[in-house]
Order: sequence, then C-alpha cells, then structure tokens
Amino acid sequence: MNKSAIKIRLMRADDFSAVFRIDEKVLKASRPDYYKIKFEELVQSTDRLPASLVAEEEDGTVVGFVMGGLLIGEYGISHEATLDTIGVDPNYQHKGIGEQLIKEFMDHLRALGVRKINTLVDSNDSRLMHFFSANQFTSSKTINLERSLRR
Repeated sequence: MNKSAIKIRLMRADDFSAVFRIDEKVLKASRPDYYKIKFEELVQSTDRLPASLVAEEEDGTVVGFVMGGLLIGEYGISHEATLDTIGVDPNYQHKGIGEQLIKEFMDHLRALGVRKINTLVDSNDSRLMHFFSANQFTSSKTINLERSLRR
C-alpha cells in the first residue's frame, strides 16, 4: 500500500458500516449506540458544518477515519472544534494514515476559521497519548471535571 494512494474525503452517511467496523477492530468492542448518535450529530445533521473525514484506498475501501465537530458557543467557546474519535484499521496502522487524517482534519478546520482543537484521552492510554503528542497536541488549560454517581 502506497500512502499517496490513500485519499482523504468528507465522511458520508454511507460510511457508517466501515467506520463502525474499524472501531470494533481497534477497540475490540462494539459501540453501535455511540456511532448512531455521532453519525446523526456530525454527519447527517444539516445544522452543522461537516468536519469528519475518512481515509480510503483507490478502490473506495475505507481504512481510517476522524470524527469531530465545531463548537458553536458551548460554555462561551467559539472558533474551536473537538476531535471525538479517530481510528485506523489495524491492517493499515503504522503507515502514516493517522497522521495524514490529522493533517487533513486540521487543514479543513483551519479553512472553517477554527483556531484550536480539543480532544479527550484517558491518561492511562499511553499509545494514544503518544500519537496525539507526536501530532502536536499538548495538555490544555481546560480541566476535565468528573463526579461519580452512586446509588
């Protein structure tokens, strides 16, 4: 596989199965409800500018994706976006596709006027922390707060 043979394009509703399949392979878990909601919100909605992308081979096989959206005033934040999920089929990992997706995602968001991208990473996920660090993500000034709900 030649990296230049990979094309990055906007995600479409008919990419659902391929994106879902890649996520299952990467996480070894099934998250149909998550993807149903994300596709409705980020891909199928006519209320939002499209920002999610897929990486595909010349034959149209989707081998990776990045999903995210623009923040439109939440908590007074504007000109920012979120990167919600990224995945590359394990058979295509370590070939630069993740970096290519991030670069195209950044270029696309920059053209939309975005100045900052936020994402969340489990601090115990060293592989993902390394990936984002290698792609110039740093710790932010925003603090993620949590509260456990007990019965």
